[in-house]
Amino acid sequence: MTESLYHADYMQKQKDKGVGNQDLDKDAFMKILLTQLQNQDPMNPMEDKEFIAQMAQFSSLEQMTNMNENIQKFIERQTQTDFVSHSDLIGKKVEWNKTVTDKDGDKQTNSTEGIVTSVVFKDGQAKLVIDGETKVAAKDLLSVTNP
Repeated sequence: MTESLYHADYMQKQKDKGVGNQDLDKDAFMKILLTQLQNQDPMNPMEDKEFIAQMAQFSSLEQMTNMNENIQKFIERQTQTDFVSHSDLIGKKVEWNKTVTDKDGDKQTNSTEGIVTSVVFKDGQAKLVIDGETKVAAKDLLSVTNP
């Protein structure tokens, strides 16, 4: 099966990983609290201190949930921005270090050049396709110039 090279497919995979998460959310917490209030002993009702403490916990839970959602949105935007910003390199001449192993097993690092023909997105990383075949991470670039 061919790996998808599209940003949208990667993001969908990330969302799908979260499916089946059985953690208690703020709605479940509120249901538990309401059930507890409805079923309390009328002769010995819950003290207001306990109720206030539980409401504070609920408020904290809600804030953490909102913060988590905002962080997830931020990460999603950052990943997309990273992918889109690399598309500006299409058609540019780039230079990067390429490490090759010779027949004796010795590693040599050579400076290599090429023209960026496209950008692919795989495993959360944007990679530049150079001359239609070589994939290079943007962090490995040494220089970018007009051809």
